[in-house]
Amino acid sequence: MRLETERLLLRELQADDVEPELALWTDPDVMRFMGGPRDPARVRCILEEEHLDPPAGPLGQWPVVDRSSGGFVGDCGLIAKHIEGCDEVELVYVIVRSAWGAGLATEIGSALLAFAFGQLGLPRVVSLIEPGNVASKHVAAKLGMRLERSVERPGGGVRELWAIAGGA
Repeated sequence: MRLETERLLLRELQADDVEPELALWTDPDVMRFMGGPRDPARVRCILEEEHLDPPAGPLGQWPVVDRSSGGFVGDCGLIAKHIEGCDEVELVYVIVRSAWGAGLATEIGSALLAFAFGQLGLPRVVSLIEPGNVASKHVAAKLGMRLERSVERPGGGVRELWAIAGGA
């Protein structure tokens, strides 16, 4: 997978991405609304496996780097989700804390939606957002997504389901 925007490049995982990805997924502030920091050993194992055997197909999450500096700024993508009996594709955007507020999630999210509707022909894309995550809701709204309802996730957590239809 490779997508480019004015400032960003979304691409396959490279060996040099493992440490910044690990830092992202174990950062308590970044993971505050995503179930908390992940186990470092587990994250490292997943990343190393993914580097050796990248996921096939257009769905997944990939590193996002700043095109001018080459620096890692996040992990974003489209992932298959089963939500209350329905198969959906979720837009996920996770940005490093130092880059918050720069519009990067909106920029890469817009490119991913264009890819989802243009190249993949998906009828809709959703985002599952923790009710207290005002920043993610703001990004979803800027992308044209609308709040549909609250959903219960496996394990009992409640998330807001935001969605956008192709051509919207």
